[in-house]
Amino acid sequence: MGIEPQQEQRATRRFALRLPLTVKFPDGGEKEAQTRDVSARGISFYVDSPLAEGTPIEFTLTLPPEITLTESIKVHCKGRVVRVEPQSPGRVGIAAVIERYEFLAEP
Repeated sequence: MGIEPQQEQRATRRFALRLPLTVKFPDGGEKEAQTRDVSARGISFYVDSPLAEGTPIEFTLTLPPEITLTESIKVHCKGRVVRVEPQSPGRVGIAAVIERYEFLAEP
């Protein structure tokens, strides 16, 4: 009996982007991170230590022209951690769902 190929579960396109990111928590804490990929509904990123599933997060990222097809756009997002994947010592993969977002006007 062979292994069945896994069906793609994603409903929106993911963009493999390596962007710096500061993730903020309700307790006022922050962690520096780097995105792995971004979609309209979620984000995955790397941090230096694990976060608990269900942790609320907030972050702002700048989508580059390759994604927006116009100019760079800043987006402020709120969401929560849905998956934690240890990668190596000092590197943890985090997947989070984006629950709300707003486009920010450039100053």
